[in-house]
Amino acid sequence: MAFFRQVREHYHTTGAIAPSSRFLARAQTGPLANLKAHTDRPVRVLEVGPGTGAVTRQIVELLEPGDTFDLVEINTAFAELLERRFTDDPAFSSLSASARVHAVPLQEFSSDAPYDVIVSGLPMNNFSSELVEELFEAYFRLLGPEGTLSYFEYMYMRPMRKLVSGRKDRERVNRIAEIMRRHCRQRRTRTSWVLANLPPAWIQHLSGHADSAAR
Repeated sequence: MAFFRQVREHYHTTGAIAPSSRFLARAQTGPLANLKAHTDRPVRVLEVGPGTGAVTRQIVELLEPGDTFDLVEINTAFAELLERRFTDDPAFSSLSASARVHAVPLQEFSSDAPYDVIVSGLPMNNFSSELVEELFEAYFRLLGPEGTLSYFEYMYMRPMRKLVSGRKDRERVNRIAEIMRRHCRQRRTRTSWVLANLPPAWIQHLSGHADSAAR
């Protein structure tokens, strides 16, 4: 209920029409699962726009005490819900000492060390092109050079929006598309397709360093 109430009141920043499916959550956290399978050191993870925690739950299952987990959620109702989950939900409470929820815009968030993995649920197509550029700058400021950024988009959302939008909104969506294409050309390592989600989505996995070859 909390999710749908916030969608009604804050669709511009919430973006989704339903919580992410477990299939989307698994695909978004694939780089984290791979990292945890191949390293014994503590890892650093940042989740941006976690909402009510559908993807957060999958991240928590992969992390251990000693890992660092920061969550940036601008919606204060969602941030408070997440804080309660780390206190009250047995599935989350094992990380209560190492997880922190930050109710700030991503552009204002800073960290004392880079992250190995960033998982983003922000609805980029709802934002201005200027904000999208600022968000990508923040992602790569916070991500380590060997790290991975994973973000999702609903399939064919931009073409559909352009069909039903006025000229100014079509121009905005075209600028966002060009920003995303530029970063994908420079950094994409792979794309995951998730049909079992409402709506279906694809996930772009981008490297912390530019000029990665797409696969």
